Amino acid sequence: MPEDHAHSAPAPLIDQQEPPRPRTVRARHAASLIVYRMRADGPEMLMGLRGAKHRFMPNRLVFPGGAVDRADLSAPAAVPLTPHTERMLRKKANAHLTHGLGIAAARELAEETGLSLGGPPDLSGLSYLARAVTPPGLPIRFNARFLVVDAERATGTLGGDGELDALRYYGLGEALALDLALPTRRVLERLQIWLSMSVEERMAQTHAPVLLRDRGWRME
Repeated sequence: MPEDHAHSAPAPLIDQQEPPRPRTVRARHAASLIVYRMRADGPEMLMGLRGAKHRFMPNRLVFPGGAVDRADLSAPAAVPLTPHTERMLRKKANAHLTHGLGIAAARELAEETGLSLGGPPDLSGLSYLARAVTPPGLPIRFNARFLVVDAERATGTLGGDGELDALRYYGLGEALALDLALPTRRVLERLQIWLSMSVEERMAQTHAPVLLRDRGWRME
């Protein structure tokens, strides 16, 4: 007797479930230090080129900096952050992390450039400029605070551990004319604004900008 196709079991449906979304990588706390000096033709910033083998921003011009280590949270400082800088950083960090950000900035400066804020470091010359968060979906993410210090506060000879190539002071116009990563360019633009302010105007600031790539700058 022929098979009754009218009552046969329906063919299984093709699995149309969406592929699993990639796991969101948590952004690591990091500190970058912008060492600047004023010249007759404008400001200059200490920057270097990340090597091609770096997983994060290879072949890009960057400021000295890196992730906060656990040891940074309790490492001693000869002089702490100023109350204003600490207050600004504390908007998105607790007391231990705020201290660790200052220590990490000084430590990375010494490791990557050979310049020193002292041992233990004097953090009183650091000012808080901005924060930038690597967008979700990327394999390496940082929640980076950008700090600023006058070159007169640093001692030593440029050299470092070789992590940054072409390490030198770049004029602001020179740097902005290069093929910079978007966050670096935006931070330099914020630095230009900050440098145009008086000391009194800087001290009167109660909010700092944070860069979220999909929404640009916002104040926090």
